[in-house]
Amino acid sequence: MKKIEIGIIGGAGYTAGELIRLLLNHPKANINFIYSTSNTGNKIYKVHQDLIGSTDLEFTNEINAEVDMLFLCLGHGNSKAFLENNSFSAETKIIDLSNDFRLTKDAIFEGKTFVYGLPELNKVAIKKANYISNPGCFASAIQLALLPLAKAEVLQNDVHVNAVTGATGAGTSLSATTHFTWRDNNFSHYKAFTHQHLGEINQSVKLLQSNFNSDINFVPNRGDFSRGIFATMYTNFKGSLEDAKALYSDFYKDAAFTVVSDDEIHLKQVVNTNKCILHLHKHEDKLLVTSIIDNLLKGASGQAVQNMNLMFGFDETEGLKLKATYF
Repeated sequence: MKKIEIGIIGGAGYTAGELIRLLLNHPKANINFIYSTSNTGNKIYKVHQDLIGSTDLEFTNEINAEVDMLFLCLGHGNSKAFLENNSFSAETKIIDLSNDFRLTKDAIFEGKTFVYGLPELNKVAIKKANYISNPGCFASAIQLALLPLAKAEVLQNDVHVNAVTGATGAGTSLSATTHFTWRDNNFSHYKAFTHQHLGEINQSVKLLQSNFNSDINFVPNRGDFSRGIFATMYTNFKGSLEDAKALYSDFYKDAAFTVVSDDEIHLKQVVNTNKCILHLHKHEDKLLVTSIIDNLLKGASGQAVQNMNLMFGFDETEGLKLKATYF
């Protein structure tokens, strides 16, 4: 079978680096070009140093408008500007990894309709789509923890979420809160109750449970580690733990990468994989759901490749059968 030709726009960041790594090892994909205005002419491995010996590709400032698949790995707000100034073949499928098209009000852009790319929620639509808005990292972890409850329409009270992400969640640009001397042996919260991913989380929950009118109280935290998201959330739940497990098992019975564990979970189970692992715990009238993902894979580039597989009719797990960095 002829490989699909792929273009990547914005190739220097963490998500682009992981996307390149995955695609170099994907049996049905060929990277046609990697566009970066700041690194034009540089070898890919000079920026993504883990790829030395894996590729001799160079960053370019030239675009092939006829590629089969285009990934946009640009900063939030920049994907719209890029598509306004650059045209591609009508046959070119696009996956955007920013938040530019995730909300329904932004999903239609210059005649293109972007489908929200959470496979556990929209798999049928993703298979038919030409344009995908890839979910946010916190949004992926939190939605996968809440959607089975929304599907059963049992979210009747506020949801309280506390989640911590690794330093790679902040991107490659250096700032006061990503500098090693600040981050090391440190812990802090940010954007409490106002994080930008709340919009897409609420949107997906209400898609399954239209009468959900309570608050999702989300406190995101910065962790002293490189990658991964560990999220805990609780809400009132009238059923038993066995009732909850039945809801989750049924909802994810056909999910390729989302797993419900009977045992307590930890980040080393998911780092370097496209998995989301969930754990349920009942305490009196409250249900506690723990959700873990790798923020750069299931929270970004791995999920993007999963969406690409669905769009082209490949096996959903193609190129994503990865072992966790457990030790």
